[in-house]
This record gives sequence, C-alpha cells and structure tokens, in this order.
Amino acid sequence: MLAPLIPQAVTGRPRVAGRQVINGMVYKIRTGISWRDLPERYGPWRTVYTRFRRYAIAGVFTQALRQIQSRADAAGDIDRVVQIDSTIVWAHHHAAATGRKGGGTGRTNRTITPSVGPGEG
Repeated sequence: MLAPLIPQAVTGRPRVAGRQVINGMVYKIRTGISWRDLPERYGPWRTVYTRFRRYAIAGVFTQALRQIQSRADAAGDIDRVVQIDSTIVWAHHHAAATGRKGGGTGRTNRTITPSVGPGEG
C-alpha cells in the first residue's frame, strides 16, 4: 500500500531496502527511543532519520494516511463519532468571574473558610 507513495532514488549508490527503513521509522515512533539508539537491523540510524525527514517534508505520511482512511471508509470500517474535549472548548473572556475590579460578576475565586463569629470566641 505504501510502495507507490515512497519516492524512488534515481541515481547514486544502492539504497537500504525501503521496507527495512519504514519498519525502523515505525519502531522509533512506537518505542520513543532516540534515533541513535535504533537497532542495526533497520539500517544505519542516519539513513532512517534522513528518509523519515524527507518523507515528512514530501507529505508521504499525509498521503498514506488519507489513502488508508479512504479505503477504510469505502469498506465501511470507519465509525463517525464526535467527541468534544474540554481542553479545546473556550469560553468568552466575559464569562470568567475573576474577582477583579470592574470584571466579571464581582465574585471572587477565593475559598471562604468558616471562622469564629463575633462574641463566640
């Protein structure tokens, strides 16, 4: 599926196999290791990093994702569920009750703790 999207070298010395390098990219992303700690079975780490960077700039990963999603959508394998994460829902700045003079409703965000009333202590 990815083979048609991967840029082919036209000239130069023989390349490390594309599948081997892509497996190295996946391994790096999945494990979170640094590029220098990439196992040798995936080829030289600089090669894997260089191709990863070139593919990212060329938009290979974006095209692959779109292609995979369109195939899954055509097969009916994608469920459309809408979720809203509260970290992305913003309120208007007038909705904030900051307790500052002239802003909000005049309420403060301070916690009121019970204290001893007059004549009780």
